[in-house]
Amino acid sequence: MAKDLAKFAADKGVRFFLFNFTDLFGVQRAKLVPAEAVGDMQKSGAGFAGFASWLDMTPAHPDMFVMPDADTVIQLPWKPEIAWVAGDPWMDGAPVAQAPRNVLKALNARASKHGIKMMSGVEPEFHLINEDGTAISDDRDTQEKPCYDQSALLRRYDVISEICSTMIDLGWGPYQNDHEDANGQFEINWDFGDCLQTADQHAFFKFMVKAIAEKHGLRATFMPKPFSNLTGNGCHVHHSLWSEDGKTCVFADDKGELGLSEMAYHFLGGLMAHGASMCAITNPTVNSYKRINAPATLSGATWSPSSVTYGGNNRTHMVRIPDAGRLEFRLADGAANPYLLQAVLLAAGLDGLERKLDPGKRLDIDMYTEGHKVRGAKKLPLNMLDALREFQKDKYLCETMGKEFSDAYINLRNREWNQFTHHLTQWERDQTLDC
Repeated sequence: MAKDLAKFAADKGVRFFLFNFTDLFGVQRAKLVPAEAVGDMQKSGAGFAGFASWLDMTPAHPDMFVMPDADTVIQLPWKPEIAWVAGDPWMDGAPVAQAPRNVLKALNARASKHGIKMMSGVEPEFHLINEDGTAISDDRDTQEKPCYDQSALLRRYDVISEICSTMIDLGWGPYQNDHEDANGQFEINWDFGDCLQTADQHAFFKFMVKAIAEKHGLRATFMPKPFSNLTGNGCHVHHSLWSEDGKTCVFADDKGELGLSEMAYHFLGGLMAHGASMCAITNPTVNSYKRINAPATLSGATWSPSSVTYGGNNRTHMVRIPDAGRLEFRLADGAANPYLLQAVLLAAGLDGLERKLDPGKRLDIDMYTEGHKVRGAKKLPLNMLDALREFQKDKYLCETMGKEFSDAYINLRNREWNQFTHHLTQWERDQTLDC
């Protein structure tokens, strides 16, 4: 039985609830609902105009009501009079098919017909920068190879420890915090779970990190490539399939190659088959393609893939097999929508299961130095427009993610690309004023 939000408010001293949903561009939208009204609002939902967010709607659409999933409620540790609750948009008595959380729930239902569910964990990287966004916030963080820099990590101890302590209080099981490969870049890892739970946590994590950074006079960004000379912000996903009761990992097989089952390799075959078309969702912005198609950074490596390949415990591929029973998808970046990221992985993998796809040959080479020798490996899109075209051509992925969603997503992202092409850059002026 779902939690009673009115009782939750009375027991926890909560004054207001953020009735939240995440739109197609990953922007979190919310209404602030007073505790005195939450009982009725839990039944009826909070009203929104869909056109006012990044959903493909017009002002003529009827009211959209966000129905809270009360089991996701989180009391904000840094502002305990407020609680956050993830919700599902509905319109005219039915779930809004293009809404990202609804897309993921539909994919989960499809997986359930196979008697399985996807478990996953994410590794969202972020930069701590100054408030105007022009530079990293620590002017002493200048090492060429700053990854795991102990001193730089401790100079941001107040921020990182507060984020981690908050996650401990929430019961997420964070187990390590580190300074990442770029100056001013950090990552916090926590326990994996059901992919919908992970998506909810991922959405809240981004909100929480930004809020706590602001509290300390800093700004947090998950932008894929905020600095041209530094490693970008990835969002690696570790995932596996389990029996519906959560007791058996069906990706694990002690006798299988690298500890993976035949089912795991079929799922991987789906990721290989749809790798390029997934980019439109896993790498959704213009800026994303400056991370995955970048020259070596200050540290010496981008840590991101450039082609659709997989390997063993090797971080130069799109998919890594770090150990038995799981895969690591390394393509996605910090701009990826938490719900759509999980959904597209599941959609692609289910195609692999249903058609028993072969992922092809594992490549145990350094793709950064030897990738040019590989014949037949499909390259990832060079820009957002190419990615959108790949996605639009992928009839299976568009249909499985849902026609309403796919049409809406392609329409809005094409609009964004057109806005970008209308933008005149300083580089263009520098290169062509004297033509």
